[in-house]
Amino acid sequence: MKLLNFNIIKLTTCLIVGVLIGFYFKISIKTALFLFLIVFVGFCLCFIFLKQKKRNYLFGVFTFLTFVALGIINTKINDETLHSSHYINLKNNVETYNDISFKVTKRLKPDAYNTKYIAEILNLNKAKSSGQILINLQKDSIAQSLGIDHIYFTNNKLNEVVKPKNPFQFDYNNYLKQRNVYHQIYLSNDEFIELKNTSKSINGYADTFRNRVNEKLKNYDFKTDVLAIINALLLGQRQDISPEIYNNYVNAGVIHILAVSGLHVGIIFLILNWLFKPLHRFKYGKHLIKPLLIILILWSFAFVAGLSPSVTRAVTMFSIVTCAQFLKRPTNIYNTISISIFLMLLVKPIYLFDVGFQMSYLAVLAIVSVQPMLYKLWKTPNLVIDKFWQILTVTIAAQLGVAPLGLFYFHQFPGLFFISNLVIIPVLGIILGLGIFVIFLALLDSLPEVIAEVFSFIIDTLNAFIVWVAQFETFLLKDVSFSLYHLLVSYLVLISVIFLWKEKTIKYLNYALMSLLLYSSVMLYTKHQNSYNEFIIFNKNRATIIGEKRNTNLQITHSFDSLKMKSDNTLKNYKVGRYINLTTIDNLNFVYPFKDDYILVVDSLGVYETKKLMSKYVLLTNSPRINLNRLIDSLKPKYIIADASNYKSYVQRWKTTCMNKKIPFHSTYEKGAFVLK
Repeated sequence: MKLLNFNIIKLTTCLIVGVLIGFYFKISIKTALFLFLIVFVGFCLCFIFLKQKKRNYLFGVFTFLTFVALGIINTKINDETLHSSHYINLKNNVETYNDISFKVTKRLKPDAYNTKYIAEILNLNKAKSSGQILINLQKDSIAQSLGIDHIYFTNNKLNEVVKPKNPFQFDYNNYLKQRNVYHQIYLSNDEFIELKNTSKSINGYADTFRNRVNEKLKNYDFKTDVLAIINALLLGQRQDISPEIYNNYVNAGVIHILAVSGLHVGIIFLILNWLFKPLHRFKYGKHLIKPLLIILILWSFAFVAGLSPSVTRAVTMFSIVTCAQFLKRPTNIYNTISISIFLMLLVKPIYLFDVGFQMSYLAVLAIVSVQPMLYKLWKTPNLVIDKFWQILTVTIAAQLGVAPLGLFYFHQFPGLFFISNLVIIPVLGIILGLGIFVIFLALLDSLPEVIAEVFSFIIDTLNAFIVWVAQFETFLLKDVSFSLYHLLVSYLVLISVIFLWKEKTIKYLNYALMSLLLYSSVMLYTKHQNSYNEFIIFNKNRATIIGEKRNTNLQITHSFDSLKMKSDNTLKNYKVGRYINLTTIDNLNFVYPFKDDYILVVDSLGVYETKKLMSKYVLLTNSPRINLNRLIDSLKPKYIIADASNYKSYVQRWKTTCMNKKIPFHSTYEKGAFVLK
């Protein structure tokens, strides 16, 4: 056990390296299996034949290589597209399928127009198949919801998930691919039928339980927003949270409490430890019955909460801690974290790329390494103040751990997080403890109205407090440019400072200074990399948006509503990605000079100037009624561009004309933004 505890961090690191190699490099399953067999045979030979003195080096090398190879082969095995039964490996074109049966496996957060589900394909054109797809069910007043484990049939075709059409736009296509989802299907209420299904999975039973809980709670007149918070905190379902409440929690810096994670599981773990304390009186109560009950309840909670990466990670970790208590063995928190990472990646390697998974572990690592140091900075004899000081130091440590990752993914930082969490964390314990009691009584139809009202009042008060904190937008840092290089160097700085704080030696001071110098170098490098000129025609439905970037300044001309223009995510994403400091907005021009060329704009009037503009690009916008053949003959342009303000029928006709004229044609509908550098 000591050897395992000593090496588990190294082995987990090797497994992570293997997962990264398997994900980013094109390696067949056969090749991955061959590599694994070679290093595993080497591992076995070293273990059996080499003498003890020689074993340490070669045995260690082959051990680490074996776990790297294990990460590679495991990643490839979990890549569903490499399986012959996957629907994309069938001979027919995927988008021609018109007879599809599928089983719903997961409910997602809806958007403004559709409710969303993940489904497993069962049959395509009567051929047995496999693979996951995204279901978009159109919202309307009579729309029915799809049930987990229910099987449906449709003859609608599969569609590729749209790739980003503008620079630095969120890549939903890649996001779904990382979760083995490659196509989507759009359905209205009359475009599918339900088929009979006799089997039910654990997820199906969990969904049935959640639905029953909600049915019971609705009998007690809980508000819609209160029910949404109950579902998020206690049942792991955030689909019903309104955009307003969600944004308030984001701006207040406490969005993490709406996703069941280590914090929630830790509180439940403490509650269970307290509840089962009387079992210590029995012979096997403390070291057998109590641990088994805790593990059983924790994993039951995980299944009810949907087995998200964060809750699975937390339950795995606390299960290991509980097992250690059962075995009467001391546990090292770093080894416990490593074992939980190892087990989770072994089951599902794709978890490594989940944002929640990454933030959960970084928060925990920061808490166990930084919080004790922060807590020692100040001592108070007052127990109440001491508890708040503990909460504050835990909050600060967790934020230090996830801040670079939050800036990288979301480009914002909540300045009032410490105030929010000082209130939220104690209240969350009350909500979870009382909430479990409320759900239990509601299922028995024995919930007193006064308890329901008190519980509802607590959640309403919590929401009101979040709204109050979120209104201080001055303290919310938004649109922060933060690249992958910044992310990596930030954690290097953080780690070096932690070691310097602990050791306080010249060596670690040098490391800290070198990391700070490296961070400064990265800042200068990124600014230099973006100090060039660029002309861009964005893809914006029913509008024209043109950007002229000169170093870190951006001039925007557009045919869009000015108020909407300032808050448009298309521009926000671009400004953040290109480190833009200054933006000016103006109305559209008819001619744009750029370097040695001109970009001529032809709008709905169809009027254009031909003099001195013989070498240029032509932008067609707002569906001009022109003879494109004549325009090409007279202007002889190098390129024809059509943005998303045009009718699609016009764009298709222009595309055909350009093909006949052998002139390059760029439609932002199809190819995304047009960029000149």
